[in-house]
Amino acid sequence: MTKTVKNKILYQLNFLKSLGYNYHSNVDLGNNSMVDSSLPDNITELEDIVKNCYLCDLCKSRKNVLFGQGNSDASIMFILDEPSSSEDSIGEFYVGKSGEILKNMIQNVLNLNLDDIYITNIVKCKGHDGFTTSQANSCSLYLNKQIEIINPMLIVTFGEKAYKHLSTDNSNFEQIRGNILPYKYYNILPTFSPNILLRNPSLKKQAYHDMLKIKSILEIN
Repeated sequence: MTKTVKNKILYQLNFLKSLGYNYHSNVDLGNNSMVDSSLPDNITELEDIVKNCYLCDLCKSRKNVLFGQGNSDASIMFILDEPSSSEDSIGEFYVGKSGEILKNMIQNVLNLNLDDIYITNIVKCKGHDGFTTSQANSCSLYLNKQIEIINPMLIVTFGEKAYKHLSTDNSNFEQIRGNILPYKYYNILPTFSPNILLRNPSLKKQAYHDMLKIKSILEIN
């Protein structure tokens, strides 16, 4: 079976799933890059597809799809775990208390505008009880394609869930947080999520130093 035929079969199965059909078991036709080739290379076209996605049951609970926001040519890409309730209600990033913390990190520490970076989530929709691995896997093709299109110099993941779902690395988060790590063809820096900083203000000093490291990397390049 050729690569083209495999892609067509997987595309049709995903389309049927979005309509509510169930098939017996998950079909694994190879790595994500093969499936990514059936997705558009244009960020706007990809967003249109994601906003009409029904591949998992998060589509039943969401109010809005939080695809991504910012500069599609950004050198730095921020990836969080999932939309907040406020973001889901309004349909925009950087809202609510956690959004304000993130906005301050970008503007006051990195000295960047919000349009200088690109931001997205592991999953694009808000659930009632947090996302599952299965739901994250349903979004992974979209996320991988976003990363490919943006092609950032540095990926910053916020929180343990975001880092582990993206990298599949199960290392102790406290030991790897704030370090520059390899991820495919990119560099990735995991740091604390804004929600954790809200609950544990004592961690803000460490998060601040992570931001300074990010700033120095951007200045060098």
